[in-house]
Amino acid sequence: MSTTPSTGPAARTRETGPVDGTAPSAPPQDPTDKDLDILLKQLGNLVTPMAVRGAATLRLVDHLRDGATTVGELAARTGTHAPTLARLVRHLVVTGVLAGDGEDGTLRPTRLGLLLADDHPAQQRAWLDLHGAIARADLAFAGLLDVIRTGRPAYQDRFGSPFWEDLSAEPELADSFDALMSCDEDLAYEAPVAALDWTDTRHVLDVGGGDGALLAEAARTAPKLRGTLVELPGPAARARRRFAGAGLDDRLAVVDGSFFDPLPAGADTVLLSFVLLNWSDEDVLAVLRRCVEALEPGGRVVVLDRADRDGDGSDRFFSTLLDLRMLVFMGGRVRTRDEVVGLAADAGLALVGEGGSGSSTLPFDFSILEFVRAPGPAPSAKEEHHHA
Repeated sequence: MSTTPSTGPAARTRETGPVDGTAPSAPPQDPTDKDLDILLKQLGNLVTPMAVRGAATLRLVDHLRDGATTVGELAARTGTHAPTLARLVRHLVVTGVLAGDGEDGTLRPTRLGLLLADDHPAQQRAWLDLHGAIARADLAFAGLLDVIRTGRPAYQDRFGSPFWEDLSAEPELADSFDALMSCDEDLAYEAPVAALDWTDTRHVLDVGGGDGALLAEAARTAPKLRGTLVELPGPAARARRRFAGAGLDDRLAVVDGSFFDPLPAGADTVLLSFVLLNWSDEDVLAVLRRCVEALEPGGRVVVLDRADRDGDGSDRFFSTLLDLRMLVFMGGRVRTRDEVVGLAADAGLALVGEGGSGSSTLPFDFSILEFVRAPGPAPSAKEEHHHA
């Protein structure tokens, strides 16, 4: 399954983070020790991020907009303990998310707080909802120190199963994840499909393609194209529903399975869409070697992913934020173009084409790398490969 990012207006906020995940304000040009002390307290505390997530999960802003402007009314709407909710509200007022007095009926969201409305295009409420896939997974950051010590992701230790297996088994979590990842499909799917040449493509093997949105867009763009998607049972079932609903199930098939196991053979294009960043280098090599095994002679492997680029300010902040999420959730990482090309070479692939966010069709830090089999025998995948 892939972590296809959301895109479009306010995408920088949506894809990596919530209100508490945006880059902190820079200190004054000549900060005093007091300025730096305050900044460090803002950066280091866990209270405010969890308070904001609590407000998002309880839909406080939506209730305020609906007329519940006192703590008592909010407590009745949310089924919470009013005196305790009042303490949460007080901190949200101090931090600028809410304004007014929760006792006299003047409580209201600030301009910042309005980002937590369920219908706001930035979708911050959904990103921060502790019942949703991403905010829930963020709780695994409590184990960050162990991750740094061992290099192993923390998600399974906290929740009992790896991230993707958890989503495959829990429909509500999967639905929340898909909703976050499928915003503005014209950018998330149409733009990458438009950037690729499908003229000579007969059969696409979409490896770990989630609910099949990208493969469906490719099939709509190239009416003669046929495809097969390989996914875990949960997303595979959602892909079948998508293809049937779009009238594409006569051309697009779905196979339940893991991309660490042998893949269906016979494709002239193998597609890896936002898959590699979810995995360690060892796992990426195993996946790429399976793709090489499944590829027809003369075919191509297309890698659509996020690119780690040099930058500063918010661009670098968001890149490192996503990178740490990949580490803690799954043991993955955001890679540079050269790192992906190097892993592909180790798997027996040679780069023949590329595109990136500098093009007129790809948004933000998306990148496309196209590979073919390198001359000589391809390294084989490990049959006994196991992924933890």
